[in-house]
Amino acid sequence: MTTTTARETTDRVVAALEKVDGLRPATPIAPELSWVPGDWSGVAVDLDPETVQIRLIATRLPLPPLLEAASEAVGAVLAGTEWGSAKLRLVITDIDGAAF
Repeated sequence: MTTTTARETTDRVVAALEKVDGLRPATPIAPELSWVPGDWSGVAVDLDPETVQIRLIATRLPLPPLLEAASEAVGAVLAGTEWGSAKLRLVITDIDGAAF
């Protein structure tokens, strides 16, 4: 088991999701609209020993292949960490209108 902090793992999960064309982390506010500088992507990831939940926005369809790609990418990041055996829950919170 690899020893990584929750923040490091969250950053790696976000980086893995950036490679999945058609999904992006769901954040409470668009980074370009915030007066607080920084990357908000990590707030879409909840790490728990039993369940890792990631809130996502779909920017294209169909969803099943996107979710499968995200699951594989995130699973590879979590493997060998303390969250490696956690259930992965991918939640689509919105679908961008451009996807239709």
